[in-house]
Amino acid sequence: MRPAEPVTPRPPRAVGRTVFTQRWTELTFLHWAVPPALVAPHLPPGTVPDEFGGRTYVGLVPFTMRSIGAWGGPAIPYLGTFRETNVRLYTVDGAGRRGVVFRSLDASRLAPVLAARWGPGLPYLWSRMRATRRGPDLTYTCRRRWPGPRGATSTIRVRTGNPIDPGPLDHFLTARWGLHLTDRAGRTRYWPNAHEPWPLHAATLLHLDDTLLAAAGFASLATRPPDSVLYSPGVHATFGPRLPG
Repeated sequence: MRPAEPVTPRPPRAVGRTVFTQRWTELTFLHWAVPPALVAPHLPPGTVPDEFGGRTYVGLVPFTMRSIGAWGGPAIPYLGTFRETNVRLYTVDGAGRRGVVFRSLDASRLAPVLAARWGPGLPYLWSRMRATRRGPDLTYTCRRRWPGPRGATSTIRVRTGNPIDPGPLDHFLTARWGLHLTDRAGRTRYWPNAHEPWPLHAATLLHLDDTLLAAAGFASLATRPPDSVLYSPGVHATFGPRLPG
């Protein structure tokens, strides 16, 4: 296995031809530091936990997905915009590429859920979701519908603050330039992406009532405060073709 590539606020490689474009807006990043051995059983073959200071992280990230487009075409109306909350882990593959692994991706539109499950094999789930803002305060709610476990829920309320100058840990948690996934044939794939540097803000967690983490295999995390809370107004992302893992 090659050494892990540097953590950089800009993508370290070109994504190649455009497969998907999308905007991620009004994101909150909640992260818990955990021992790498806790997440290793949940990772695709050929990847290992990515570490920062001897720990790795489990993320809970609610946001709004907007304006999905395919193969350089225009944004898909209506179906290309929806709420999402993902539970995510951090990986390194044999080529040294850092990435994200999604344990679950709850989304508020059924058609994108079906397309993602039967196409690339991403673990999307159909959920009832809302995001509301009152001044600096954002509230995200999620209740899972299908395929389950039905009734898994999340309520997150944060107070967004001023822009920050990101430090090394902030970049480690957010500057991820690809995802690792297992395709329908059981092979590990790497899916590169690119976007402008994250505009990050300070944020304070006001309330958390969550069982999505438990459904993803991390039952104890929601009982303690996260180790990092960040907010971003968002970025525009481009995905290239999937590559061997």
